[in-house]
Amino acid sequence: MKQEKISAQRLKAIIGGSIGNLVEWYDWYAYSAFSLYFSGAFFPDSNATAQLLNTAGIFAVGFLMRPIGGWMFGGIADRLGRKQAMTLSVLLMSFGSLLIALTPSYQTIGVLAPILLLLARLLQGLSVGGEYGVSATYLSEMATENRRGFYSSFQYVTLVGGQLIALGIQLILQKLILSEEQLHSWGWRIPFVIGAMLAIIALYLRRNLHETEAFEALKRTKRKGTIKELLKHPKAILTVVGLTLGGTLAFYTYTNYMQKFLVNTVGLSKDLSTLLSFISLLIFVILQPIFGALSDKIGRKPLLISFGVLGTIFTVPLLTALSNTQSVWVSFFLLMAGLIIVSGYTSINAVVKAELFPAEVRALGVGLPYALTVALFGGTAEYLALWFKNSGHKSYFYWYITGCIALSLFVYVFMKDTKKTSRINHDLKPEKTDLD
Repeated sequence: MKQEKISAQRLKAIIGGSIGNLVEWYDWYAYSAFSLYFSGAFFPDSNATAQLLNTAGIFAVGFLMRPIGGWMFGGIADRLGRKQAMTLSVLLMSFGSLLIALTPSYQTIGVLAPILLLLARLLQGLSVGGEYGVSATYLSEMATENRRGFYSSFQYVTLVGGQLIALGIQLILQKLILSEEQLHSWGWRIPFVIGAMLAIIALYLRRNLHETEAFEALKRTKRKGTIKELLKHPKAILTVVGLTLGGTLAFYTYTNYMQKFLVNTVGLSKDLSTLLSFISLLIFVILQPIFGALSDKIGRKPLLISFGVLGTIFTVPLLTALSNTQSVWVSFFLLMAGLIIVSGYTSINAVVKAELFPAEVRALGVGLPYALTVALFGGTAEYLALWFKNSGHKSYFYWYITGCIALSLFVYVFMKDTKKTSRINHDLKPEKTDLD
């Protein structure tokens, strides 16, 4: 009976943590999904690519706040608890969304409009920068040892799920409710209002979560999550940077940027681009727990290496073919091929990072180096892609992705398989030898 109660609590915690994560990432991705419509409201310009460059620039600047969020919320999680850090992060995200929803257009308040948009995006960047490390830590610590890859994969299920909800709302508004003119005029504000309201649900769920056993055990010690403590694990920090580098760039290319790529490069309509993105991401979500469960059987390293090898070989051919095709079906299958390849990274990267660090710096260790890497490579992916396209050299971006994935492959080959060396397994067993 006691074991059943513990299992029920664990399942409730994983569901609660995942749904909160879903709401956070919905708020984050609503910006990208609807930037096709609100870019003209904040940056009046006759050139559509120039408008997208401006909104993509603010999207990238939001990523610069993510390392600060990773440091701030990671420290809170390691000192005060995973639950408290996750609750604070979702509150901050909802405030940013509400600010975007209520900001008047450039025609109404002039230059103050893009300034407020930038401020809102900075707040969201701070929030999501802390969310990744804390939720990865929470889900990994709550999962059982033999199913940690499976349960932790739900971080990317909900991460991409947030994007799916944003795209789903966009499809409903496009097809059933609003005209193109209404979406450009005021309809783009609706998803940001929804995001702020959903945060109330996430806040309730997170306030009622159970704290992890690993943190409860940590509270009995004098160890604290500080930068000084984190720097005692340089190998783990560099591993996080290396394994994230190629994966985050590929992920943001095939998910976040792809909707604009299909419109701006392939030449599909906005409606069709949204539909293709939605269907492909829905299948991508289903793949995550399958790959995660596979890692529980064969280890994390084989999946990472498969992503590194396939990503290095096929990125340029896939994106080149996608940019030149005129067929909707060919576009869909090429996009799915890229998403299947990147699943070798996305499904398990969170648990791999969590397994590298001891409990006292786990949230900080996962969140800060990850956020720094994503800010430099994931956050600038869309901007660089548009910049290369605007300069007439769009293929340079494909080779840039390939080079970054190849660097990550080098890390994958020489790192240990964290399934076998997991630090989480040792948190409640202090008699074990430190693995670092």
